[in-house]
Amino acid sequence: MTAIREDGYELSTDVSRIDVGLVHHWLSTDAYWALGVARETVEQGVRASLNFGVYDAAGAQVAYARIVSDLATFAWLCDVYVAPAHRGRGLGTWLAGAVRDHLAPYRLRRILLATQDAHGVYAKAGFTPLPNPERMMVLSRTP
Repeated sequence: MTAIREDGYELSTDVSRIDVGLVHHWLSTDAYWALGVARETVEQGVRASLNFGVYDAAGAQVAYARIVSDLATFAWLCDVYVAPAHRGRGLGTWLAGAVRDHLAPYRLRRILLATQDAHGVYAKAGFTPLPNPERMMVLSRTP
């Protein structure tokens, strides 16, 4: 899938275009949910996921997101990151909307995500708070 906005940003699901080194840098140094993550972990995540990259008019990667899914009932939107110099341009909402639209033909029952501070970004793409968060549980491990 490829989409181009009027301002020249391009969104692509072509995994060969993902700059894994750059994504690792973003996640390991600036993403509160992945600080210190190992490059090998990021590489494995890219290999095992549906990836979305956003590129500027010169072709440099400026944003990233990935989906973990069975493509039957469930998907997890994660590792959404927009480079600081490109924030405030609607790229996060564009990414979330592209994910929603890309997954629509699968008729998944739910697409989940977790965010500390970007609720408004995802709300513009149709995401809402969990209706019954008390039903959710997690099995966590300390890295």
